[in-house]
Amino acid sequence: MIQTPNIAQLQQLLISAAREELVPRFTQVLRHDKADGSFVTEADLAMQQRIQRALQQQWPDYAFLGEEMTEAEQLALLQNSSQPLWCLDPLDGTSNFAAHIPFFSVSLALIVKGEVVLGIIYDPMRNECFSAVKGQGASLNGQPLGQRQLHSPLAKATALVDLKRLPTALQTRLIQQTPYSSQRSFGSVALDWCWIAAGRCHLYLHGKQRLWDYAAGQLILHESGGQSCTLDGEPVFQASLEGRSAVATLSAPLFDEWTNWLGINRLNLE
Repeated sequence: MIQTPNIAQLQQLLISAAREELVPRFTQVLRHDKADGSFVTEADLAMQQRIQRALQQQWPDYAFLGEEMTEAEQLALLQNSSQPLWCLDPLDGTSNFAAHIPFFSVSLALIVKGEVVLGIIYDPMRNECFSAVKGQGASLNGQPLGQRQLHSPLAKATALVDLKRLPTALQTRLIQQTPYSSQRSFGSVALDWCWIAAGRCHLYLHGKQRLWDYAAGQLILHESGGQSCTLDGEPVFQASLEGRSAVATLSAPLFDEWTNWLGINRLNLE
């Protein structure tokens, strides 16, 4: 039986690493282009190396998957489902970080037998540490999340929406028939999930995010009492490298309204 690692110990690991590797580099960013057209900074690499080293020293029997590994390495790790797997995004919001916009985070999840059992996301600019253990609830800096569930009707909701990655027809419909009151897009998928869980925005829509972007965040939202699915009505989490869409709210009645407006058939949800 897998023993869930001590979450306080993991929180301190991420907090210390972010404060020492990310914060000092925030105003002195060194960036390099990647083969897929995105870019990576010195901070991404330093964070991944430091956290990987610390995790492997403490839990040598657990595998490690980081965003900055090669796709071949990532695929090989995901194909070995018998071993607990750490999944790390060392710097979620790299574009913000490189532009000196103070909205980014580090995200760590633990995947065991195809499901996320632990998630931690730390925002060093606000000193906010979001965390969750499956079946035990979620918290922000030690205080329970999920308590701000006052229902906001769709027409009065504040939405977190990334338009860029959505299907063109849906982009057009959102612009021409906007169903919510106002819209935001901050640039860190991991923090998007956390801010929905904290009740700071009411609903979420994103067209394509990767495993390390959402693994910890979707657990934190669900453990806060929130709900999510893909645009195809499936669970968002999938232990693969496939990009996944995400639709989410903290409020169950709003989730019904939002998915109905989007025309999502939720029969595929577990």
